[in-house]
Amino acid sequence: MQTIVEKILSRASGAAAVKAGDYLTCSVDLAMVHDSSGPRRLAPKLAELDMRLQDPDKLAVITDHYVPAHDDASRAIQQITRDWVAAEGVSNYFPEIGICHVVLPEQGLVQPGMLVVGGDSHSPTGGAFGAYMFGVGATDMAAVATTGQTWLKVPRTHLVDLQGELGAQTFAKDIILALCGAHGMDMAGYEALEFAGPAVSAMPMRARMTLCNMSAELGAQAGVIAPDDMTAEWLASRAPDRVRLDDQPDSYWASDAGSHDGRHFSLDLDTLVPQAAAPHSPANAAAITDHDDAAFSVAYIGACTGAKLDDLRAAAGILKRRKTASSIRLLVAPASRADQDQATCEGVMGILEDAGATVLPTACGMCAGYGPNRLAADDVCISSTARNFRGRMGAPGSRVWLASPASVAAAAVTGRLTDPRGMGN
Repeated sequence: MQTIVEKILSRASGAAAVKAGDYLTCSVDLAMVHDSSGPRRLAPKLAELDMRLQDPDKLAVITDHYVPAHDDASRAIQQITRDWVAAEGVSNYFPEIGICHVVLPEQGLVQPGMLVVGGDSHSPTGGAFGAYMFGVGATDMAAVATTGQTWLKVPRTHLVDLQGELGAQTFAKDIILALCGAHGMDMAGYEALEFAGPAVSAMPMRARMTLCNMSAELGAQAGVIAPDDMTAEWLASRAPDRVRLDDQPDSYWASDAGSHDGRHFSLDLDTLVPQAAAPHSPANAAAITDHDDAAFSVAYIGACTGAKLDDLRAAAGILKRRKTASSIRLLVAPASRADQDQATCEGVMGILEDAGATVLPTACGMCAGYGPNRLAADDVCISSTARNFRGRMGAPGSRVWLASPASVAAAAVTGRLTDPRGMGN
């Protein structure tokens, strides 16, 4: 019996079967870096080793942190990125079209069964497509780039069973916040989480991406969801010439019954209500109605976690025919150019702007504390991002709450922490 994680790592290592605790050398199918973790760090390491990329086609470079370039330092980093990509012959180069964790799936580059590494802690997003994808540091990335391989210990796989259906104005973000609040940020002990159950099967791909993305906040090395027809439809519409699910036997794409050797967690979505996490940790999550009242100066809908197309739609459902409170600034940074364009076509961006939103570039921006729109020391922000650590989004004195995009939109209307149920159209 094997979990889907063990099956993926068996294929990557060439072993007939592996089990938790085994140490493996694995072939990496794809590596991803962005402008902060990529060429500016890889170039000097590879030059020092007098080595080049083992296979330029197995590296994706996406610019999203120092975007748009607004000072001499960010302009220099972007130039380093462009020059290095050209010199190394990297074909999978995607400048300034969105956040790496959203752009990579949009390009159809993450496929079921792949082993993928990323130069960012939210790289587990790729697990939504049945891949095993996790984040590594600059030294490990240099080793992957030059050898095409990585070394790892096979993790235990913990099962997260999601039953029931999401109710009004509750979303994948609320699921993760509820798990953070109940189990803390070391729930997975840097091992693997598999999200399963009828609720997961019913989720669209962008919601699955949110679950796997924030497995990092639960302390996981990676989060994984078994691929299904919905996965195949997403990939067929974006990368029809790449690997298809029918290239492997059906048993490969799912964990064998009884194979999970980690802990079992369950969450009843029928009873889940909108969540919020108080400063300065996602573990400070609880039902919005259980928190003390809080007033905000900034509402931020952004990041790979909270500004994809479905997130923008959810926020627009709250803000339609409403205006933001005079005490608050609503800032919206769509997760990708493609999502923003589709939201524009649907009238979603118009609703957000009519409500008073200022639209920022499609980039990591405030989520990672980059660019000119950092929080001031006296700001109290409610944000759709993944993390609210002290000083992450700006001045150390600022305070950040986390919530779903719909809950952020509700707070933008009232200026305070607000249950979004009943506010949607």
